[in-house]
Amino acid sequence: MDLDSLFNGLGVIVLVMPTLLLVVIGAMALINRPLSETMMAHWTEATVSVALVAALGILGLMLYSSECYVPVELGNWVVIPEQHFHFHLRFVFDRLSVPFVILTLVLVGTIGAFGRRYLHREPGYGRFFLFYAVFLLGMVLASLAGTIETLFIGWELVGLSSALLVAYFHERPSPVVNGVRVWAIYRIADAAFLVAALALHHLTGGGDFSGLMGTEPWPHGTASLTEMQALFVGLLLLIAAAGKSGMVPFSGWLPRAMEGPTPSSAVFYGALSVHLGAYLLLRVSPILDISMTLRICVIALGLTSAVFGALAARVQSDIKSALAFASLSQVGIIVVEIGFGLRYIALVHIIGHACLRTLQLLRAPTMLRDYHTLENAMGENLPQQKISMRNFIPSSTQKWLYRFALERGHLDSFLDTVFVRPFVKMFSLFNRWEKKWTDFLSGEKSPEEQAAADQLIAGTDAMEDIK
Repeated sequence: MDLDSLFNGLGVIVLVMPTLLLVVIGAMALINRPLSETMMAHWTEATVSVALVAALGILGLMLYSSECYVPVELGNWVVIPEQHFHFHLRFVFDRLSVPFVILTLVLVGTIGAFGRRYLHREPGYGRFFLFYAVFLLGMVLASLAGTIETLFIGWELVGLSSALLVAYFHERPSPVVNGVRVWAIYRIADAAFLVAALALHHLTGGGDFSGLMGTEPWPHGTASLTEMQALFVGLLLLIAAAGKSGMVPFSGWLPRAMEGPTPSSAVFYGALSVHLGAYLLLRVSPILDISMTLRICVIALGLTSAVFGALAARVQSDIKSALAFASLSQVGIIVVEIGFGLRYIALVHIIGHACLRTLQLLRAPTMLRDYHTLENAMGENLPQQKISMRNFIPSSTQKWLYRFALERGHLDSFLDTVFVRPFVKMFSLFNRWEKKWTDFLSGEKSPEEQAAADQLIAGTDAMEDIK
């Protein structure tokens, strides 16, 4: 077997294993024969382990052969000759995607092993691992995508699984409301991503990254765009990255996302999903080289998010929200590094930060118990570190900063007014139109409307009896 065949075989294994995980768990649930906890855990462990071994094999072969760019072609799946459009399924193993997909498989495998024990005998155990499989497939597709369409598919799967896991405890209203909030913000980011993808297709005639970002391996490519085109497309992608990573002004949904179970909080908002926006900027980094204005916008957004995250993290009353804002602060610094062109430093920063935050969030449920144990062992209260800023910042400014951080920059109410309420109202309107249209076509009221009408009649009759 030659080297190219070995690369292709291992690459297909990396892609097929997460797909098999989702297909088996989903199919068994659809036919009402869900896997047992033990079977689901073993199947998850097996598929993630095989994919990880294959990814490590590709890394070893790339180091051995000095290959920096290994494409895996799966052909055209959609071709529209009249519109000069084709959906080409292409995946790329390079200096950016290989470390990120290995990081994904390692951390997702760790979360799977933790979740097996953490969610033992939970009613939603199977549902968690189903969404977990959707997330893993989305991350692998996004990490290895060789075209912007494939990256968008992975991006969407990650967003869908994120919103569903925020609303995991759906028997309570708060997680469901927060899940809708996250989904609404993601829609704004995804719309910007989709417009950017369409613009790139229109400007360059395709969505293949090798054509968009140059034929040189990452990070040495040169984008085939003018400065104004790069600024337009880059700003749209920056909005998409900001929404996915919770950067300013979209940071209001971060504490709400902590409603999900601890394993999902760790893998989404501490490790992988929160860094997906930074990964997108790294993937399209040749665009940043064309426009200085775009680079300044990236640096400004990163600095603003880093400062806001640092302030908000210091006043949170629960550990998960504090860690979420601390992650935002580091993501902001990573984005600044990308804006300055320090791409390898940003990649290393992502890997180190993701591993650290995963460990911290997984330890969060036992942090209070550990504190009490240490306090009892010492026999007195633990010393508190106090830092006074009186000599540097006036007291009135300190109070304003504290209130600003405590209110999380009022970004939550801003998002609610500007994005979430219009989004929910629009889809509620579409829902009413759909019901009226189906009632018109069927010639009778829908079951929901009939039940509401019956309830109204029953209430009216009860009032008449009282009179």
